[in-house]
Amino acid sequence: MLMDASKAVLVIVDLQGRLMPAIHDGAAVLAQNVRLATIARLLEIPVIGTEQNSAKLGPNAPGIAALCQYTVQKTHFGACEDGLQERLPAGRTQVIVTGCEAHVCMLQTAIGLLERDCEVIIAIDAVGSRLPSSRDAALSRLARLGAQLLTVEMLAFEWLRDCRHPRFREVLALIK
Repeated sequence: MLMDASKAVLVIVDLQGRLMPAIHDGAAVLAQNVRLATIARLLEIPVIGTEQNSAKLGPNAPGIAALCQYTVQKTHFGACEDGLQERLPAGRTQVIVTGCEAHVCMLQTAIGLLERDCEVIIAIDAVGSRLPSSRDAALSRLARLGAQLLTVEMLAFEWLRDCRHPRFREVLALIK
């Protein structure tokens, strides 16, 4: 089944400035999230962020914070326990999840959404952990649990569907 922009919502988990230097390829993870969130905003897809214990870890990176319409403050590792599902817009059934750490907060947030019967999609090139093996283990587990694994580029072109889409050139410029 192709992704549908009218049914999508993007959830960016814990891309906090103090955490990102510890993430393997953290700059690339951050860049992919900014790219995906920018594309989402161009296509009128809601973007929700989360911040884990922001009193200790600080806010999300500025580029991410600026792209989120709302940020869930959380102390649980899984954002559903702190009200994420209540923030999902009605009719938005495809929840794209990205962020850090893949094997803790991103994983538990995605599992929480799966348990609540959401269609969960992981943008695999926009997730990270301190160790690549932790990231890979999380992605493998999520695939077994029923999440779809896609890349940022796959999502963008599925949302567009057609080169005649009014935003095609803007999105293409972000991908290139």
